[in-house]
Amino acid sequence: MNEIEPLLLDGTFPAGPDCLLGKLAELGIESTTISHPEVFTVDEARKHRAGLPGAFTKNLFVRDKKGVMWLIVAIESQVVDLRAVAQSLGHKRFSFGSPQRLMHYLGVIPGSVSPFGLLNDGGGHVSLAMDEGLCDFDVWNFHPLVNSMTTTLRKEDMLRFLEAIDHNPSWVKLG
Repeated sequence: MNEIEPLLLDGTFPAGPDCLLGKLAELGIESTTISHPEVFTVDEARKHRAGLPGAFTKNLFVRDKKGVMWLIVAIESQVVDLRAVAQSLGHKRFSFGSPQRLMHYLGVIPGSVSPFGLLNDGGGHVSLAMDEGLCDFDVWNFHPLVNSMTTTLRKEDMLRFLEAIDHNPSWVKLG
């Protein structure tokens, strides 16, 4: 298996959990982070979150034929029809981005994908689409750039974080 070079598109090292949590604190955003064994799937993650409130997500890093990249954030139980989502966002179809592209643009490896990775997309190359169903939850949970931790924060605070890093979401109806 090829090793993924841990560098962003501009050749710098990606931000990690400490940098992310520092950014949240700098913005006055309260969050709680727990550590757990590494998880790579939604099913694995379910085993390690007893007692955590709020919405849990699956996060899909995709691109179109022209190389336009999107991060799609859906409620974990939601079936995502990539063709329908692509068309609703003005694209013909999406395919999954490679692990190397994921590292270059979001600074994470598969299993660690979340909107927090957009902190590493200083060039604004990745657009964000979020499931409208997430708005039904006051609290959201995401991996803080690693899949061995989960960070819980209020919906309003996550949206404020995304605005602060210039990645306001497009809202899509997935269910």
